[in-house]
Amino acid sequence: MDIKKSDCEAINLELVNQVRPKMPEMSLLYELSDFFKVMGDGTRIQLLWALEESEMCVGDLAVLLNMTKSAVSHQLKVLRTAKLVRSHKRGKNVYYALDDYHVKSILEKALEHVCE
Repeated sequence: MDIKKSDCEAINLELVNQVRPKMPEMSLLYELSDFFKVMGDGTRIQLLWALEESEMCVGDLAVLLNMTKSAVSHQLKVLRTAKLVRSHKRGKNVYYALDDYHVKSILEKALEHVCE
């Protein structure tokens, strides 16, 4: 990966040198960016919000969101790949839930922010 050089000089070099070591690795920042890309889809946010309330199967999620089971399954795969939801099979149905409390916390904090 090429590191781009800035085309300007720092106004406050001391501040720049203070902040620089606190910056996460670039690879982590790219992962964080990918995380927000996944979270940045309205359908996926609806799915996550529903799963914040209760573990649900694909069919129930499809009815709740007025979507096809295929469309719901596709979005759940994206969320599962991003480790935002987990699944387990019960009988013929696969049930989904938020992966952990971090996902719920992120959703709640984001909603709190947009409601201010």
